[in-house]
Amino acid sequence: MRNRTWIAAVLALAIGVPAAARAHQPNDTARDRHEIRHDRRGLRHDRRDVRSDRRDIHQDGRERRQDLRQGDTTAARQETRDIRHNRRDLRSDRRDRRSDRRDIRQDRRDLRQDRRDSSQRDSTKAP
Repeated sequence: MRNRTWIAAVLALAIGVPAAARAHQPNDTARDRHEIRHDRRGLRHDRRDVRSDRRDIHQDGRERRQDLRQGDTTAARQETRDIRHNRRDLRSDRRDRRSDRRDIRQDRRDLRQDRRDSSQRDSTKAP
């Protein structure tokens, strides 16, 4: 008798817990909207970073020209390194923007598909 009760409890947990976990999961539409908001936020941050990197590149270029006019080649070399570093950051930010735009497009497609699927599912239920 005790084994049957124990087996019944394990089966109830095995069947009930995954069903309860699925019930608390957001649906695909809500998840896609959240991902779109997240990707758009990332895109805004990447745009800001690109502007900042461009500004830094221009500033370092001015400082390098000034150092060269003054004959300070060591400082000019350091500015050149800074420019290279900022250009590397700029390329990385551009890649991030491209990736975020691609993610937004895909999430919008998914959102449209989920809406289309849910409307078709609703229309098949109606008599």
